[in-house]
Amino acid sequence: MREVILVGLNHRTAPLEIREKLSFSEKGLDRYLRSLQGLSSLTEGLILSTCNRVEIYAATTDPEGGISELRGFLAHEHHLPLQEFESVLYILQGEEVVRHIFRVASSLDSMVVGEPQILGQIKEAYRAAHAARATGILLNRLLHKAFSVAKTVRTETRIGNRAVSVSFVAVELAKKIFGHLEGREVLIIGAGEMCELAAQNLARGGVKRVIVSNRTWERAMELAERFQGEAIPFPEFLNSLLRVDIVISSTGSVDYILRKEKVSKIIKERKNRPLFFIDIAVPRDIDPQVNSIDNVYLYDIDDLQEVAEANIKDRRQEAQSAEAIVATEVENFCRWYHSLDIVPTIVSLREKIEAIRKEELEKTLSSLPQLSEQERMTLEILTASIIKKILHDPVTFLKQMSQDSEGELYVDVVKKLFKLEKE
Repeated sequence: MREVILVGLNHRTAPLEIREKLSFSEKGLDRYLRSLQGLSSLTEGLILSTCNRVEIYAATTDPEGGISELRGFLAHEHHLPLQEFESVLYILQGEEVVRHIFRVASSLDSMVVGEPQILGQIKEAYRAAHAARATGILLNRLLHKAFSVAKTVRTETRIGNRAVSVSFVAVELAKKIFGHLEGREVLIIGAGEMCELAAQNLARGGVKRVIVSNRTWERAMELAERFQGEAIPFPEFLNSLLRVDIVISSTGSVDYILRKEKVSKIIKERKNRPLFFIDIAVPRDIDPQVNSIDNVYLYDIDDLQEVAEANIKDRRQEAQSAEAIVATEVENFCRWYHSLDIVPTIVSLREKIEAIRKEELEKTLSSLPQLSEQERMTLEILTASIIKKILHDPVTFLKQMSQDSEGELYVDVVKKLFKLEKE
């Protein structure tokens, strides 16, 4: 029987330095999925790569071999020795994977519990995997159910009433630093969803001006117009550092866009006026050495954890309600999952008994040539009825056991009793 497996790491198990090394770029995702499909032990696969987690979900008939191949896949695709990150990986199988993806989709496993962004990221990961034909019946059903569970959690609890995300926490940190945001100028580098959410929260916080810089000029203009801000060409963003108070950066760059030498020069021209950087990109946009410059303060995504912890205190009771929903839905999904092997077993059992019936009936009829057509038909109906009645109770029992955790045990017994493995 196929098993769902997961190999991954997240903000709880791995520091940012490791997560950024193992992140999968959106541009190269098609190639990564093709490589994933080439692994011999897997029948389905999906890659989820965000700021806080890198997870590979798969279906396999060989869990041990599949897990080994996924670990090797991470090492090979990122040109890293497995020993460098093996200790931060978590390995899940079967029901553990179901519970995990339901919790992740419901934002119960996020740095900021209740943030809505993760569900969109999972949907994007699923769309990419489905478009690449990397998913099948098992992952398709699992992911669609995860989306449904997340919706139920949002509808039936208040876990998302004070919707937060990493970008929201970044703005909360800015407020903590300055006391208030009125009169402050902010530079947003990048114009993706993270930056858009940051700009939205900053505007609500009362900043004087939002300046947007992005490699795609049209996108920078679009975002700046939404918040009555100002767009500047990406090559010119350094000049704006002379006048802004806060810089929030989240680009898709594979290398630092700001290094210590440039920031040192800028801070001198600012006459040592404080400058705060909040780097919410993975891989990071800003050289960590920038934080060693006087009057420069740099926070990365892991630094946001402290603020995040304050925000989730009010959500703990709602999270308990959400966990109860997840537990029920895990049980429901596992019933369906365990039934996957019961249906083909019942079909194989019926086919084998029917083949035996026909073979024995044919032998009997060939030895009784004097029988009329009506008498032959009577024997056909009689034997078919006997087989149907014999099979009724065991088939009914197997169907009932598909809803039980021991269903697999009885399926295995039936396969062995009737030698159905080759069927």
